[in-house]
Amino acid sequence: MTETTTTQTSGSPLADLSAAGVSIWLDDLNRAMLTEGELQQLIDTRHVVGVTTNPTIFANALSDGEAYTAQVTELAAAGADVDTAVFELTTEDVRNACDVLRPVYDATNGVDGRVSIEVDPRLEDNTEGTVEVARRLWAAVDRPNLFIKIPATVEGLPAISQVLADGISVNVTLIFSLDRYRGVMNAFLTGIEQAREAGKDLSTIHSVASFFVSRVDSEIDKQLDAIGTDEALALRGKAGLANARLAYQAYEEVFSTPRWENLADDGAHAQRPLWASTGVKNPDYPDTMYVDGLVAANTVNTMPHATMEAAADHGQITGDTITGTYADSQQVLDDLEAVGVSYSQVVETLETEGVDKFVASWNELLETVQAELDRLGGESR
Repeated sequence: MTETTTTQTSGSPLADLSAAGVSIWLDDLNRAMLTEGELQQLIDTRHVVGVTTNPTIFANALSDGEAYTAQVTELAAAGADVDTAVFELTTEDVRNACDVLRPVYDATNGVDGRVSIEVDPRLEDNTEGTVEVARRLWAAVDRPNLFIKIPATVEGLPAISQVLADGISVNVTLIFSLDRYRGVMNAFLTGIEQAREAGKDLSTIHSVASFFVSRVDSEIDKQLDAIGTDEALALRGKAGLANARLAYQAYEEVFSTPRWENLADDGAHAQRPLWASTGVKNPDYPDTMYVDGLVAANTVNTMPHATMEAAADHGQITGDTITGTYADSQQVLDDLEAVGVSYSQVVETLETEGVDKFVASWNELLETVQAELDRLGGESR
């Protein structure tokens, strides 16, 4: 599907990354970025063509500064409960970010210029509840360049299919394992097939699959350190890239099948792999390793500010660093099993922890908003 290419360096690593087929998205959003023009500046100077959000990002934004005071005061005066307030505050930011990115969306025929908003992660084991909230978010933001983020849990897979079948674009998040990723791609294809049966315009439906990277190394390195042999220690920092590269191999396989080609003939867009959790957590590793090491066409890399600035400053973009690595990547996973690290146990742990972290972040967001409602509601009385 993808030919290996060598990028002609421009002297600007992020420009080279973009030229190599990687869409650069920012993993952050707050109201000040919108009102003070920072998001537009990142679009202009850092090749940013999309934004991802999560509850932690919103909680941090709400607790920093006065940008939300006026809206929270209005919500408190109206007697809004905390769930309503969170819904209104987050959809307002995402709607406005969609508007800032609309020119990118138009210029790329809908491929980029996207902003993601997450369904309530407490619904991770509730398929119908997830679908209902996804529809509410889609209607409330009311922008074609929105992505609804749905976790790739077992119960999330049929929700993904249903939401896509409704014609709603989806960012599937919290993917760690290759098996689950294949399940995600199957859910995507099923949803697009159902959308076609319902008479939807397939060209308007887009999706990305967010494959998490750094958390894999964090968990596996912890186990390798505990094993402590030379063979084990030599494998530190290798699993995250190997796992993601094998995910891209799976992507190439699935999106070259007759099942996919039949949908593509009717105008469907392939679900792109998105590299998430790309901030390097171990200071011993290069801070751009999950950018430089995951370059291939038709991918997305969503970066926190620090990673984006590091990549802009000293990223080493030399062309495709994924295709052609599959045998070596599989060897890394085989070697991990050989020294006593269970891949299946690791990815199961990471998914469980990931859902727990999402829920904890959501609860933090609820607590932050409730505190602001109480404070500003009291002031307005």
